[in-house]
Amino acid sequence: MSKRMGEYVTMDELLEEVGKDAARFFFLLRSPDAHLDFDLDLAKVESNENPVYYVQYAHARICSIFREAASRGIGGLEPSRLAEADLGPLKDESEIALIKKLAEFPEEIAAAAVSREPHRIPRYLAGVATAFHSFYTRCRVLGAPEDIMRARLCLARAAGIVLRNGLRLVGVSAPERM
Repeated sequence: MSKRMGEYVTMDELLEEVGKDAARFFFLLRSPDAHLDFDLDLAKVESNENPVYYVQYAHARICSIFREAASRGIGGLEPSRLAEADLGPLKDESEIALIKKLAEFPEEIAAAAVSREPHRIPRYLAGVATAFHSFYTRCRVLGAPEDIMRARLCLARAAGIVLRNGLRLVGVSAPERM
């Protein structure tokens, strides 16, 4: 919007241009008392610079890991079976960082609700996506020794659940493919 030039974009035009997920996520990233500069070009780009794309891509990548595991005939991928995995083999700093980030989820949601600061949730989800992408880059999931693979699959499943639930809370889709 430009007040001086008398130009503006309606919400309908914005939604048509960038989609509801990007619009919602971008608006929620800002505190209500902060100035909002909505970057239309960034909201349309499908890259890691776009925060909603980055978070959704992390979720889609996790789903892809499980599709690939199933296609390789790896059994025991159900959440109840993965929950039995020994997490002891998770020692890489990226694994530990992701575990710590995921553990913050209940507190982040509660703090966002109590303080009426919904912008905390998309910011937290971006942090989870960053931690997951770092873990995925550093640690081989499929093809690792069985005990390590099971532990990493459990960690990936937990990250997927947090991302899906967090995105659902802010009304943004969690695509399984991108």
